[in-house]
Amino acid sequence: MAMTFSTLTEFYDHGFDDVIDVRSPAEYAEDHVPGAISLPVLDNEERARVGTIYVQDSPFKARKLGAALVFRNAANHIEQHLSHHEGGWRPLVYCWRGGQRSGSFAWTLQQIGWRAEVVQGGYQTYRRLVNAYLYKTALPHRFLLLDGYTGTAKTDLLKLVAARGGQVLDLEGLANHRGSLLGDRPEPQPLQKGFESALASALCRLDPARPVLVEAESSKIGQRIIPPSVWSLMKAAPRIEVQAGVEARCRYLTRAYDDILSDGPMLREKLDPLRAHRSNAVVDGWFAQISEGDKAGLTRALMVQHYDPSYEKSRRASGADVMAEVNAGALDQPGLKAAADRIAALLERFGG
Repeated sequence: MAMTFSTLTEFYDHGFDDVIDVRSPAEYAEDHVPGAISLPVLDNEERARVGTIYVQDSPFKARKLGAALVFRNAANHIEQHLSHHEGGWRPLVYCWRGGQRSGSFAWTLQQIGWRAEVVQGGYQTYRRLVNAYLYKTALPHRFLLLDGYTGTAKTDLLKLVAARGGQVLDLEGLANHRGSLLGDRPEPQPLQKGFESALASALCRLDPARPVLVEAESSKIGQRIIPPSVWSLMKAAPRIEVQAGVEARCRYLTRAYDDILSDGPMLREKLDPLRAHRSNAVVDGWFAQISEGDKAGLTRALMVQHYDPSYEKSRRASGADVMAEVNAGALDQPGLKAAADRIAALLERFGG
């Protein structure tokens, strides 16, 4: 029997032992149900080959070839990936639209004795639920933003508050980006659909009765757009402002962004477009510091000449409501721990 789900929360609470995505690796890479196991019954090349035959030659020939490939690949998965499961194992299987790929694979598992079911409508059903959750309904959460100049260790503070039992939403972690012009990480960002899946899953796990601490961001994190339901909550949320001096922030950023500061060609590529906003003389000064390997000097110059003015302009435009200020001192371990204690207390008070 195909499983039907009317809400995203209901989907995540499916109750099965595992979720199996039998779509091609390319489909899985674009987006998938969080935690789903990728066991493709057609790889990228096989899927394209079957589709071409279906369109250009014969639907019958395409189905015949597809069936042979699906059952061959299914047998391989059973032998290599699933053989350790006992008889009571309950997997939930989905493909693109809940059709032949998932149906064939689930049928094979059922013949073994496993209690496999398919998702009615497949991935398309899941994607519609994500879209409805993030774009068509008002979220029930209450946000409290963690704000402050660049380099005030806000991401570190989020983690410390979470360790103290606070409810936290780490948007930069979900987007795999440090949230600034130079915020790229070694691994690429998820695609927009993948980011939205991870975000929706994280939101569904949060308790709406408790406040959620979120780092203040622009409407985009790298190349990923924050959905309007989340962005509207962020814009309306009161803020805790983290404070630290320029020198402390410079030391912190020089350590945290060492990988970025060590890549001169990438830095020049990222910073050169800022000539339109900060003048040729300013950008030439940055380039000279890059050539000299002066990481601390470049970090300080970028803060004073670019990031801090941008932050001040954004704050004036937003008219943000700052409910409290927290000094993080030297941004060392004692300072961050003390700041996290204070933020966790404010979050609890906000919840009351």
